[in-house]
Amino acid sequence: MRSWRPCSGPATAVSGLLGGVSGPFLTIVDDERLSAEEMDERRRQNIAYEYLCHLEEAKRWMEVCLDEELPPTTELEEGLRNGVYLAKLAKFFAPDVVSDKKIYDAEQSRYKRSGLHFRHTDNTVQWLRAMESIGLPKIFYPETTDVYDRKNIPRMIYCIHALSLYLFKLGLAPQIQDLLGKVDFTEEEISNMRKELEKYGIQMPSFSKIGGILASELSVDEAALHAAVIAINEAVEKGIAEQTIVTLRNPNAMLLNVDEELAQDYQNELFDAKRKKESNARLKNGTISDEERDVYEELLTQAEIQGNINKINIHIALVQVNEAIDRQDEGALMAGLNRPALSLLEVLPQNSSWYLLQLCDSKEQKMQIAGIPNMLDKSEIQNEVSVANAEAEAHKLKLIAVDNINTAIRNCDPSKTLVALMKPEAQLPVVHSFAAAIYQTELFNLQQQNAVNYLAHDELSIAVEMLSAVVLLNQTLENKDILMIKNHLRDPCIGFNNLEEENLQRYADTLLSIKSEASSQGQDYLSWNDIQNCIDMVNMQIQEENERIIAIGHINEAVDQGNPDKTLEALLLPTAKLQDVRPVNARHYQDVLHHAKAQKCKESQDESALLWLDEIQRGINDSNNNIKEAAILAVGISMLNKSLEKGDSQPVLMILQSKFGLRVIPECAEAYFRNLSEAKNMKTTEGSSESPWIKIVMKAMYDYYYNVETEEGTCVTPKGVLPKMSWLTGEEIQNIVGQVTADYNREQLWLANENLIVGLQARARGFLVRKNYQERKAYLQNQEPSAIKIQAFWKGFKQRKSYVDRLKVLRGNVAAVVKIQSWVKMWLARRAYRKRLQYFKDHNDQIVKIQAFLRANKAREDYRTLIGAENPPLTVLRKFAYLLDQSDLDFQEELEVTRLREEVVTKIRSNQQLEKDLNLMDIKIGLLVKNRITLQDVVLHSKKLNKKSKSQLKEMVMVDKQGIKGLSKERRKKLEAYQHLFYLLQTNPTYLAKLIFQMPQNKSTKFMDTVIFTLYNYASNQREEYLLLKLFKTALEEEITSKVDQIQDIVTGNPTVIKMVVSFNRGARGQNTLRQLLAPVVKEIMEDKSLIINTSPVDVYKSWVNQLEMQTGEASKLPYDVTTEQALTHTEVVSKLESSIQSLRAVTDKVLTSIFSSLNMMPYGMRYIAKVLKSSLHEKFPDATEDELLKIVGNLLYYRYMNPAIVAPDGFDIIDMTAGGQIHPDQRRNLGCVAKVLQHAASNKLFEGESEHLSSMNTYLSQTYQKFRNFFQAACDVPEPEEKFNIDEYSDMVTLSKPVIYISIEEIINTHSLLLEHQDAIATETNDLLNELLEGLGPVPDIESFLGEGAVDPNDPNRESTLNQLAKTEISLSLTSKYELREGEDQDLKSLMIKTKRLIVDVIRTQPGDTLSEILETPATAQQESENLKLVEKRAILDSKTPEKMKNSQAIFEDGQLPIEQKKRKIQRNLRTLEQAGLVSSATKYQEIINEIAKDIRNQRRYRHHRKAELVKLQQTLNALNSKTAFYEEQINYYNTYIKTCLDNLTRKNSRRSIKLDGKEEVKGSKKLKQTSLKYTAARLHEKGVILEIEDLQTNQFKNVMFDITPGEEVGDFEIKAKFLGVEMEKVQLHFQDLLQMQYEGVAVMKMFDKAKVNVNLLIFLLNKKFYGK
Repeated sequence: MRSWRPCSGPATAVSGLLGGVSGPFLTIVDDERLSAEEMDERRRQNIAYEYLCHLEEAKRWMEVCLDEELPPTTELEEGLRNGVYLAKLAKFFAPDVVSDKKIYDAEQSRYKRSGLHFRHTDNTVQWLRAMESIGLPKIFYPETTDVYDRKNIPRMIYCIHALSLYLFKLGLAPQIQDLLGKVDFTEEEISNMRKELEKYGIQMPSFSKIGGILASELSVDEAALHAAVIAINEAVEKGIAEQTIVTLRNPNAMLLNVDEELAQDYQNELFDAKRKKESNARLKNGTISDEERDVYEELLTQAEIQGNINKINIHIALVQVNEAIDRQDEGALMAGLNRPALSLLEVLPQNSSWYLLQLCDSKEQKMQIAGIPNMLDKSEIQNEVSVANAEAEAHKLKLIAVDNINTAIRNCDPSKTLVALMKPEAQLPVVHSFAAAIYQTELFNLQQQNAVNYLAHDELSIAVEMLSAVVLLNQTLENKDILMIKNHLRDPCIGFNNLEEENLQRYADTLLSIKSEASSQGQDYLSWNDIQNCIDMVNMQIQEENERIIAIGHINEAVDQGNPDKTLEALLLPTAKLQDVRPVNARHYQDVLHHAKAQKCKESQDESALLWLDEIQRGINDSNNNIKEAAILAVGISMLNKSLEKGDSQPVLMILQSKFGLRVIPECAEAYFRNLSEAKNMKTTEGSSESPWIKIVMKAMYDYYYNVETEEGTCVTPKGVLPKMSWLTGEEIQNIVGQVTADYNREQLWLANENLIVGLQARARGFLVRKNYQERKAYLQNQEPSAIKIQAFWKGFKQRKSYVDRLKVLRGNVAAVVKIQSWVKMWLARRAYRKRLQYFKDHNDQIVKIQAFLRANKAREDYRTLIGAENPPLTVLRKFAYLLDQSDLDFQEELEVTRLREEVVTKIRSNQQLEKDLNLMDIKIGLLVKNRITLQDVVLHSKKLNKKSKSQLKEMVMVDKQGIKGLSKERRKKLEAYQHLFYLLQTNPTYLAKLIFQMPQNKSTKFMDTVIFTLYNYASNQREEYLLLKLFKTALEEEITSKVDQIQDIVTGNPTVIKMVVSFNRGARGQNTLRQLLAPVVKEIMEDKSLIINTSPVDVYKSWVNQLEMQTGEASKLPYDVTTEQALTHTEVVSKLESSIQSLRAVTDKVLTSIFSSLNMMPYGMRYIAKVLKSSLHEKFPDATEDELLKIVGNLLYYRYMNPAIVAPDGFDIIDMTAGGQIHPDQRRNLGCVAKVLQHAASNKLFEGESEHLSSMNTYLSQTYQKFRNFFQAACDVPEPEEKFNIDEYSDMVTLSKPVIYISIEEIINTHSLLLEHQDAIATETNDLLNELLEGLGPVPDIESFLGEGAVDPNDPNRESTLNQLAKTEISLSLTSKYELREGEDQDLKSLMIKTKRLIVDVIRTQPGDTLSEILETPATAQQESENLKLVEKRAILDSKTPEKMKNSQAIFEDGQLPIEQKKRKIQRNLRTLEQAGLVSSATKYQEIINEIAKDIRNQRRYRHHRKAELVKLQQTLNALNSKTAFYEEQINYYNTYIKTCLDNLTRKNSRRSIKLDGKEEVKGSKKLKQTSLKYTAARLHEKGVILEIEDLQTNQFKNVMFDITPGEEVGDFEIKAKFLGVEMEKVQLHFQDLLQMQYEGVAVMKMFDKAKVNVNLLIFLLNKKFYGK
C-alpha cells in the first residue's frame, strides 16, 4: 500500500496520487492544472492526513506521560471513547483530583468483554474535572457525548493538544511533537479517516492557533502580552543572550522563574525551538491559505516560551540534585529539591536524611539496571521523595506506637495492649484478638526481664511474631487438626529447636495429650517453653526407643545361640531397660525365651520372627514367678515330708495352707495326716543312697532342683545326683489332700440336704406308682371296642323292651291320641301368630326404619352402580332419569347467578375506571399539599371524578327499543348474528389467540383489558373460567412457538399472554387470594415502626442531600450524582446500610413462610398457566435443564404475580387504606428491599457488581432458591381444566341457561372492526365458520345504527360528545351457537348424540324395559302414551315460564313435543347414524349411549353443587366490590372536602384574585392588582445555588445577566425573561406544576433557555419563599 503525505503547493498535477514520490512530500510530475473537484478532493485528503498526524502526536505524547502503549493511530479514536486513557492522563497531571479508585474499568476488562457501559462516561468527567482543577480554559473542553457517543472526536484531540501545551508551560509534562509531514499513512487509512470526518459534519479545529488562543484566554492585557512575545521572538532571532534575557524579564510577558545566569541556555533552547517551528510552518504553508494563517504559526507563543524556560530550569535543577546525590551532600540536595523549577511536592527539611538515603538507593538501582550512570528525572525524584516522606512518617508513628505498647504492657490492661499491638503504625506482625491475655502476660514478663524495662521495636516484633505463632498452634491443638499442627510446627516464625521433620506426627500426638491434660487442670494455654520441652522429650523418647530396639536385637541373637550367660548379658544391657533381671535365673530365662520365640515362629509361620520388648519382659517376669513358686513348693514338700517322718501332725495343716496354697478344712487335719502318712510309708525304700535333692517340674516342662539340707535351689541339673524317691512329691500331696477334702465335703452335703433327699425318694416312689397306673389304663384303652360292644348289647335290650311296652299302650288308644295332637298343634300355631303380631305392633317404628333403610340401601346401591359401574344397567338409569329435569328452584338459582354475575362485571369495570381517576387525583393532591398552588387542575379533575361517580351509581343504561334490540326482524337478525359471533369467539380460542398477536402490543393490551375479559365475564363462573384458561393456553403456546427463540425471551420479552394472565389473576378474581396470602405479613412489616431498611447507598445519599437543600435553602457542597463507592464514604450512609442488612434477612424469612405455606390458596389459573408454560418451553427447548425451566416459572409466579403486591400493597388492595392515607416512604422502601431479596432468590441471582455491598446474603439466597424451587415444582402439579371443572366444549348443550355477556356498543364495534382488519390472518380457510359469520354481519356499523333512528338529535351541538358517551352503553348478549342440528342435516355427530340422549330419556321415563333395544322394539301402551303426553304438557308449561335468555333451542323443544312412537323412530334413525360413525354399537345393545346418559346425570348433580357454591362466591365478591366502591366514595368525599378547604383558604389569602368552583377567575373589585415581578442577577442566583452554570459564559460574566420572574395570569404560571447587559435575549413560560412533577420524579437539574442549568429543588424553594410566603 502506498504512503501519503501532503503536497507542497496547489498548482500541482495529480500524478502524485499514482505513486510519484520525491523527498518527504508528494510531488507533481505533471504540469496539468487540477480541476475544482480534484482540488477539493486533494484538500479533503490533506485535512484527513493532517488530522491523522495530530492523532499520532497526541498518541505519542500520551504514551510518554502514561508510560503505556496506546492503540494504533487509526484505532485511537475508538480506544479513547471509554475514557480510561483520559482518566489515567488526569491522574498523571492531577493525582490529588483523580485516583486509581475513581477510574472505572481501569484494566478495560469490562470494555473488552461487553463493550461500552454508561459508567465509562465517569472517566471522561474525571478528566474534565482534572483539567478544570489546573486551570485549563474551558474553551478547549469537549462535551461528554463528544467522546462517549463519538459525536466530535476531533474536539477531544484538539483539547489534548491544548492540554499538552498548557502542561508544558506549567512544567508538568513534555512538549508535544509536531509530526506533520514526518509520518506516513496508507491511502486506505487516509480515505477511511476522510470518510469518518465527513460523518462528523463539523468544522475541523485549528490546531495551529492553540498557542494564541491559550495566551488570549489567560492574559489580562492581550496587546501588551502580544508585543512582549514578539519582542522575545525577535531577540531570540538575533542570537544575543543578554538582549534575550531582558525581553524574557519583561513583566508584560508574564514569564515565571527566569534566571539571568541561564541566559545563554535560554537563548540556545529558544532558538532551536523557533527554528523547528518555522520548519514545520513551511510544510503547512502549501496547504493553508493566507487568510487562514496565524502569526503564531512561525513565532513561539507565550506558553511555548514558558515551557522551554521551564525545560532549562528543570534540567539545571536535575543536574544539581544528581550531583548532590553523587557527593552524598545532604545540604546541596535539599537546595536542589527546593528549587522552584522542579516544583516538587511535600519536600520537608526534617526528612533530608531520608531523601538522601532513598535517592542514593534509587540511583544505584537505576545504574545497575542500565549498566551506565544515569540521571534521575523529575518524576523519579518526586516518587522517591514521596516514598521517603511515607517512610519517615511511618518511622515516627512506629516509635510512638512502640511507646504506647510499652505503656499498655506496664498498665497490665490486655485490651489496651491488644489495641496498641494491632495499630498499623506499629508495623508488627499479625496479632490475634482472641489471645489478648496471652500477649499481655508474655510481653509483661519479657519487659520485666529487660534491663531498662522497655521493649524496642525489634524485640516486640520477634516476640509478637513468636507469640502469634504459638497462639495459632494452641488454637489448632484445641481443634485437633493434625495437618495444621504440623504446619504450625514447621513455621519458621515460631522458632522451635531440634525439630525433626520425620517426628512431626509424634510431636502432634504428644502435644494433643499434653494440651488435653493441661486443659483438665485449668491451663488453657501451652507456652513456647512447654511446647519446646515437649519436642525435646519426644526426641529423647525416640532416641531411647531406637537404642532399645538395638538391645532387643542383641537379646534375640543371644537366645538363638542358646548360651544362658550371653542371654543374661544381653538382658542386662542398660539400653534395654528391662525390669527385675536376676542373674541366678539365667538358665531359666534362656529356656523360657527360647520356647517363647519358637512358639512365635510357629504361630506366624516365620522363622525369622523376633521377640518384642513386651514379650521379653513378660518372659522374664514369668521365669521369676516360676522359680519363686517352685522354691515355695519345694520348701513345703521338704517341711511336710519331714513332719511325716517325725510323725508330727500339728504343722501339717499350716504347711498345706502356706506353702501349697491349698484350701483345707481344719476338721480334716487328722485325715490329711493319716492319708499322707500312709502314702509316704508306701513309698519308703530301704537303704540310704538317696541324695538331698528333690526335683520339681515347672509348667510341666521346666525342671527345678532343691537341696533339702542346704535349702539351695537351681534350674541346672546337679551333676551325679539322683532325686529323692521316698518323699511325697508336690502332685501327690495335692491329690491326697484334694481327695480327703472332697470326701468330707460330700459327706457334709448329704447331711445338709437330708429333706431334699427324702423328697427325691418320694418322687421316685410316685413315679413308679404312676407308671403302673398308666400301664393299666393303656390296657383298658386297647380293649375299648370289646367293652363298648358289651355295653351296647345291654342298653339295646333294655330300650327294646321299653318301646314294645309303650307301643302296646298307644295302639290301644288311637282316637284319643289323634284328638290330643290336633288340639295341641292348633294352640301352638295360634299362640305363635299372636305373639308375632304383638311383636310387630310393639316395634312398629323400628320396622318402618328397617324398611326405609332397605329402600335407601337399595337406592344407594343403584346410585353407586350409576356412578361407579362401567356399564350401568338401563333399569338403574331409569330410576334417576328424573334428575335431568329442571325445577323452579333451578330456574331461580340460574336467574340469581345471572343477575349477580351481571352486577359483578359491571362493578369490576366501574371500580377499575374509578381507581385510575383516583390514582391521578392522589398525585395532584399530593403536589397540592406540598405547595398549595395550581389548584385549578385539581378542581377540574375533581369535577370530572364526581361526574363519573354519580353516573356509576345509576343503574346500567340499556338501549331503548329503537336500538339493536328493537322489535324488528332485521335488528333481531343482526342481534343474533352478533350473539353467534361472540359465541364462536368465546368457545374457539384460536381466533382470539391469533388476533392478539396481529395487533401492536399497546393496542392488544387495551383490547385484552376490555373486550377479552368482558367476553368471558371476568371468569365469573366455571364455564367461563374454563374457556378463558383455554384461551390463555392456546395463546401462550402460539406465542412460544412463533416468537420465542431463546428460553430467556419469556423473561426479557414481556410476553403478551403472560401480562394478560397476571393482570387477570391479580384483578378482581385473584385479589382476595393475594390479600389472604400477603396481608398479615405485610401489615406486620408496616406496623414495625422501628424497622428501617434501605440497601441502596446512592438513594440514601441523594435523599440526604435533598433534605439538606430543602431545609437550609442553600446549595449543598456535596455532588448530587455519585457512585456507590463514593456514597459509602459517608458515615450516614454506612450506618443505615449496616442496620438494614441486619434486619433484612429476618423480615424476608417471614414473607417466605407466608408464601410457602399458602400454595393451595394460589389461583388455579395461575398454577395451570405455569404448568403450560413449563411444558411448552420443555417441548420447544428439550435440552433446557429443570433449573432453567423453574426459573421461568418463578418469574411468572413470584416476580410478575406476587412481587408487585409486596412492593405496592396499597395499589393492589393488600392492605386497607383510609381516605387520604398513604404508605410512608420508609415502609415502601422496606417492602421494596424485601421484594428485591426475594426476586434474587427466586431467580437464583446473587448480589454482584453494583450490589456487591450485599454479597454477605449470597449464601442465604442460594438456600432460599432451593425452597423456591420446590415451591415452583409443587405449583405446577395441578389437574387439567376438564378434570378440574368437569367441563368440555360440548357442555353448553346440556346446561340450563344460555351464556350471557355484558359488553358496550363501542367494544362490539371495535371487535368487529379488528376481525375484519385481520380476517385473512386469523381465518385462513375460505370455508371457515368465522368467515361465514363476518360475511353475514356485513360492514362495521356505526354507533347510531345500534342506538336506532332519533336516539341523538342531529341538531345537538354536542352530538359527537353524546355519541361517545352512548357508545359506552352496555348491552347483554345471550350467546348461542348458529350451527345446531336440524332435521335432515348432516351436522356434528356429538350434537346428534346429545339430542338422541334427550329423546331416550323421555322414552325410558314412560316405558320400562331391561334394554334399550327391547324398549324401542316394544310398542307403547295407551297408558304409556298418556304418561308421555302428561310429560309433554308439563314441559310446555315450564317452558312458558322460562325467561327468554334461558330457553333451549327451538329444535330441541320440538323434539320433546313428539309422541312416544315418533320419538322411538327418531331414536332408531339417530342410532343408525351414530353406529355408522362408530360411536355406538347394536351388539352391545347401545350401552355406549346409556353410559353417556349416566355421565350426564352425574354432571347435573355436580353442576347444581357448583351453582350453589358459585352463588355464595358471587355474593362474597359483590360484597367485596361494594366495600371497595364505598371506599372510593369515601375518598371522593375526602378529596372534595379537602379541595373546598383549599379553595376557601386560597380565597382568603390570595389578594390578587379568587377562584370559583368552575375554575374561572373572579376579579375582586373593578381593578386587577398586579403582583410585582422579581429580579435577580445570574451571579446572585449562582450564589444561592439556583443557577449551576450557563453554557458559553464564564462565571465572572454572570453579573451582566438579569433574570426577571413575573407571575402569570394563572396561579402557578411564571414568565422568566433573560437580559444580557440590559438587552432582552429570551423568555420562557414556567409552570410550577411541571417543577413539582420533576421533583416528584427525582429530577435534580433542569435546563432553561437550553443553556442555563438550574437546581430544581432550590428554584422551588425560591418561588415558594417569594410568592407563597413559605
